[in-house]
Amino acid sequence: MTDAHILIIEDEVKLAKLLRDYLQQAGCRCSLHHRGDDALQRIQEENPDLVLLDIMLPSKDGMAICRALRHVSQVPVIMVTARVEEIDRLLGLELGADDYICKPFSPREVVARVKAVLRRSSTASTPPEGLQLDATRYRARLDGHDLDLTAVEFKLLEYLAASPGRIFSRTQLMDHIYPDQRIVSDRTIDSHIKKLRKKIAAADPQSNLVQSVYGVGYRLEEE
Repeated sequence: MTDAHILIIEDEVKLAKLLRDYLQQAGCRCSLHHRGDDALQRIQEENPDLVLLDIMLPSKDGMAICRALRHVSQVPVIMVTARVEEIDRLLGLELGADDYICKPFSPREVVARVKAVLRRSSTASTPPEGLQLDATRYRARLDGHDLDLTAVEFKLLEYLAASPGRIFSRTQLMDHIYPDQRIVSDRTIDSHIKKLRKKIAAADPQSNLVQSVYGVGYRLEEE
């Protein structure tokens, strides 16, 4: 958390400054931006450790910014929204948001959420202990046991393992394993996950490596 660079993209200037003050007290460096049309350019120029991104912005909304950002960067994004409808929450996760904060909120809650996401992202490149992945041969081992995965199962596990603790929606997983955009249903992903879990359980019956997040998708267990 100390010296992490947070880019706050929020058109309510007073709110943006309030968030900046609290995050700076927690040891962060903060910069502010108040428009949506050039927000992606600003993110790329500043290369922050995390982006606090408001959904309702002038010229271009946060959903569109997050969608475009995920084509060029995996920087953690916490979306700030006054929309509490579940469809917006799910849509944001499908676009790659790491977390949500709904207005009105306590600035202290924002600091806590930022700390949690930064903590997860700092270990995102480290697979859980005991899991070994060989992408050249599509080979996976857990605690010394071969998992004997299909190519699709390996790609799913590898994608989840790249960001332990991060929630991936079914749409994100489908886009990764089927880049040709073929039409498949949510049940296809669920079926692959079920088979993957069965093979993991054969290697370690106590493992909860691939976890379900009800109504959203899946994540890999953090160390």
